[in-house]
Amino acid sequence: MPSLAGKVAIVTGAGRGIGRAHALALAEAGAKMIVNDLGAALSGEGQDATPAQQVVGEIEAAGGEAAANGENVADFAGAERMIQQALDEFGSLDILVNNAGILRDRMLVNMTEDEWDAVIGVHLKGHFAPTRHAAAYWRERSKAGDDVKGRVINTSSPSGVFGNVGQANYGAAKAAIAGFTLIAAQELQRYGVTVNCLAPNARTRMTESAFELPNDAGDFDPLDPANMAPVVVALCADEAQGITGQVFHVWGGAVNALRGWDAGELFASDERWDADALLAELVERFPEGVAPPGMIAGMQAAGGRSLRTK
Repeated sequence: MPSLAGKVAIVTGAGRGIGRAHALALAEAGAKMIVNDLGAALSGEGQDATPAQQVVGEIEAAGGEAAANGENVADFAGAERMIQQALDEFGSLDILVNNAGILRDRMLVNMTEDEWDAVIGVHLKGHFAPTRHAAAYWRERSKAGDDVKGRVINTSSPSGVFGNVGQANYGAAKAAIAGFTLIAAQELQRYGVTVNCLAPNARTRMTESAFELPNDAGDFDPLDPANMAPVVVALCADEAQGITGQVFHVWGGAVNALRGWDAGELFASDERWDADALLAELVERFPEGVAPPGMIAGMQAAGGRSLRTK
């Protein structure tokens, strides 16, 4: 395991599931931890300090250092307080893992404004706000002449990179997070900060509510949330300083660096297209039509197994 001794990390949504696995793995590698979790229900309501405190207890029992944080990551001022807590308690910040999220699945024609706003807010603003404040800290350190090796790990989803029926709000937020990763990576590279992203597959509260998950795991469970943590630890190592702006689809032992939007079918003309001519070319090139293959096909192509939507 790469050594993260002396580093300070924040993991949001770390009270359960993938976030908890991230926090435990980072602490095992030597990082001091801020364990953030609002303790809300899957749909985002309520608040409970217990999950974060329990993970802090696990880390401390294993000999690590950790503190709990109950801020709402979608609250701009709250996200700033979370970053400040790391600085106040441990003296620095090196790693930010944005993982917190909620789920309010609904078919598009039935989705309410609140269901859209709540999911977009927690996922997308909940990535922007902590990253914004962490980035300001790292920029200040870089301008002061410090050798910064900052890390941001974001959390997208197969629903975001491949699309999934019934998750217009969640998938749109997760797709935006992948785009946010690309832009943040380009902006923050000059300050010594890398920004990468996971599209994880794991057995969590979110996936169990949305999918029929295979249980024929045998000796190795590809949907164990802990399978994601080694990817995070590896990306946080100093040796990974040159790896940034990547989105990694993870299923068990299959880690696929996705290409995302790439050059595709080109329709080229020496002058402005005539609509009739372009239509004829579209029909000729796509005689059977063309449509997104969907999440299952995308996951299988990236090395994952099929899930069935409930």
